[in-house]
Amino acid sequence: MRPVGSKYLLEEPLGRGATGTVWRARQRETAGAEAAVAGQPGETVAIKVLKEELANDADVVMRFLRERSVLLRLTHPNIVRTRDLVVEGDLLALVMDLIDGPDLHRYLRENGPFSPVAASLLTAQIADALAASHADGVVHRDLKPANVLLDERDGQMHPMLTDFGIARLADSPGLTRTHEFVGTPAYVAPESAEGRPQTSAVDIYGAGILLYELVTGRPPFAGGSALEVLHRHLSEEPRRPTTVPEPLWTVIERCLRKEPDERPSAENLARALRTVAAGVGVHSSSAQVEAAMGVGALLAPDPAPAAVPGTPGAADPTQVLPSNAGSYDPSAATSVLPSTGAPQYGGGGQHADPTAVMPPVPPRPDGAPGPEDPHPWQNQLRAARDRNEQTQVQYLDPSEDPLRRRPQRQPQQPPQRQQQQRPQQPQRYAPPPPPQYQQPQAPPPQQRYAPPQQPAPPAPRPPREPREPRRRSANPMRIPGLGCLKGCLFTIVLLFVASWLIWEFSGLQEWIGTTKGFFAQIGDVIDSISKFLNDLGSSTGA
Repeated sequence: MRPVGSKYLLEEPLGRGATGTVWRARQRETAGAEAAVAGQPGETVAIKVLKEELANDADVVMRFLRERSVLLRLTHPNIVRTRDLVVEGDLLALVMDLIDGPDLHRYLRENGPFSPVAASLLTAQIADALAASHADGVVHRDLKPANVLLDERDGQMHPMLTDFGIARLADSPGLTRTHEFVGTPAYVAPESAEGRPQTSAVDIYGAGILLYELVTGRPPFAGGSALEVLHRHLSEEPRRPTTVPEPLWTVIERCLRKEPDERPSAENLARALRTVAAGVGVHSSSAQVEAAMGVGALLAPDPAPAAVPGTPGAADPTQVLPSNAGSYDPSAATSVLPSTGAPQYGGGGQHADPTAVMPPVPPRPDGAPGPEDPHPWQNQLRAARDRNEQTQVQYLDPSEDPLRRRPQRQPQQPPQRQQQQRPQQPQRYAPPPPPQYQQPQAPPPQQRYAPPQQPAPPAPRPPREPREPRRRSANPMRIPGLGCLKGCLFTIVLLFVASWLIWEFSGLQEWIGTTKGFFAQIGDVIDSISKFLNDLGSSTGA
């Protein structure tokens, strides 16, 4: 078991996703006023622990704290409630209600597609949850079957939409760029893939793909790679399967429009789906069938869709509370105080603009931060962000590379000759020269544009030092080859002595079978060689 904060204890993992791991946890003590749900000791909850790359990003941490009130106040019967947010060191976690049931993706894989009536009623409840979140200014941006949990209670299946705040938290400058999107390629809207401004219509597009998958078992656009799937989202139109009724296909086709302004609102989508479910059933009346056939009239677009913040990491606009608000509510929006102008300099009863620019404050001599300097907390966050940046690779001049640069000898300075000391002459008194008036020089004009500095050429190698001439010996006579001759003579003498020792003191004479001495034996060998040469010469002459 692993503690999370001081009030929760992780027990076992329930699932892992792209943004973190969901754990079954138990509450150890009652939460304080900062939590939306206090809970009771021993109560079972679900905690999603975000990944380390999210927890280590300073922008995500600031957004996590800023979106606290938005996530805690988002409540609906078809939305998994966020009970508390935990920030502890490098750990970020969301405490949610525990739903004992599979997600919609797993249910489809094990049981197959839904009937048109069941798919319509199930998606209508999801549209209700989207309508509530859009009214509160929250866009999910990652609607897919894996983010829909099925809560089976009272003999019915209730879909519960989860992971509402993950896309908002992950959309930070350190993790998302302008050309990227938040979501899954199979469920992403065309405007998200193209990097255009996003609104709540992206959730309607995801609901249309989810509805298509519920009745067919597969999403409308698939491919071998994410790029191919995105291209099909942008260029292809979905095809109607034979098992989808015409009224239901009208709803799917309207949700999958390429232009966001042509898609219906979440509230109108829920009303249209319930009308279709009542008109395509077996026991439908003629009036219900006629209403289902004219469902297109109910799919009116949203006149004021909820906009996704254009700048990554931007928060929602601050809401102004009435001046006579009640007791303190930690989950409420931030209140704005009325602006009170200050009197202008120079007297008078007029009030200045509260955003007037003050004169710059000179830096303090002791180095302490001034009122305009960044807060130490901002410096710590900037340092943490810099540590996560990748190392930059740049060209290095070979002359500056310590591995390629050869050690250079310092030129030896010639000995300085001692100057002959001359007798010092007695100094005569000379009057000081009259002061000359120097005309003040105008300061050089400041160069506004500094041309790029060219890299300095490598320094030339210093000339080699002349070597000192070798000193000759006192004997000027030199015999060429004398050293080699000495070595040959020494070798011959050494071999002669070794041969004599072997001949006299070893058993070589007995092995050959002779009693002659060493020198006598050498004389016999020389005589036999000379006799052989004489015989060879006489035979050649004949």
